[in-house]
Amino acid sequence: LNGKIDRYFVIPTVGLYFLLVPEGGRRGVHNFLGNLSLPTIFVNDMLQGELSRAGKSMWRLVINSTVGIAGFWDPASKIGISGHGEDFGQTLAVWGVKEGPYLVLPFFGPSNPRDATGLLVDAAMDPTNQIHIKQHLWWAGAREYFTLLDLRSQTYQTVQGIQRNSVDYYSSLRNFYRQFRNEQIRNGRKQTEDLPDF
Repeated sequence: LNGKIDRYFVIPTVGLYFLLVPEGGRRGVHNFLGNLSLPTIFVNDMLQGELSRAGKSMWRLVINSTVGIAGFWDPASKIGISGHGEDFGQTLAVWGVKEGPYLVLPFFGPSNPRDATGLLVDAAMDPTNQIHIKQHLWWAGAREYFTLLDLRSQTYQTVQGIQRNSVDYYSSLRNFYRQFRNEQIRNGRKQTEDLPDF
């Protein structure tokens, strides 16, 4: 199902997106979507005890929402406050919850029970999902659509490379996803638990 959606809808749409929206516009969309996710990132930083990263998330939200005009520009990065991602799936991992079996969710792609639960919790805590107006469904749909476009436009070449160069695409994608998530959970820190004791 995901392969068909990707082939017949997502990839042509990404191509059209690249054709119609210049690089600066795509960067603005990416910044805006990242700014929308900052409240959720901040909460997850706090839940993980990452106070320094939480402070950066809060400052990025304040600076980019004001000086950056709703987040379309990223002045926070220019003054040294770099961005990062965080979600409740990572928070559960920090708390010691195991990932469980590999899953491929319809529309969402690679995941596992822990990260799927994280998606639901992040959606529940996202302040933009608390909008109770008639147009909320359109807002949520448009946001998810552009999030998908943004993500796919950034990962298109990587995924294509895996698909072309792997004997077993499913296994390669599973391994890539697990390594990528482990890197995110460690926040770039070196993995030390597998080192031998001397």
